[in-house]
Amino acid sequence: MFEEFKKFLIKGNMVDMAVGFIFGAAFSTIVKSLVNNIIMPPLGLLLGKVDFSQLFIPLDGKHYDSLQALEKAGAPAIKYGLFINDFISFVILGFVIFMMVRYYNRLTAKEEVEEAPTVKKCPECAMEIPVEAKVCPYCNAPQS
Repeated sequence: MFEEFKKFLIKGNMVDMAVGFIFGAAFSTIVKSLVNNIIMPPLGLLLGKVDFSQLFIPLDGKHYDSLQALEKAGAPAIKYGLFINDFISFVILGFVIFMMVRYYNRLTAKEEVEEAPTVKKCPECAMEIPVEAKVCPYCNAPQS
């Protein structure tokens, strides 16, 4: 069983998958930073100086000045601003992965090569015969 597990781990696609997973996690961090630090501040400014990460609805009926105050009090809340940030991150990450897969598929696509025909029709009897045939096996007509 140990040998079988070892072979499983050493297989190329297992290593490729692990590298892809690590790369994806690192890339996800970069996209999250892009959204939180580059995209959302100007978007919030355009929408009237809104900090999306501070948008929430407290469920205990009290008012909190910030998300930090709400979390310090341990109050339950619907944190829809964080959801908006995460949703934008998801869309950007999904688009980038789509573009990478699309490019990869273009690189790895096999060129479609038309194969030379292996059969032809006899002009006398219209039967299919091998291209190399000198005489039709059905009607004995000579082939050119």
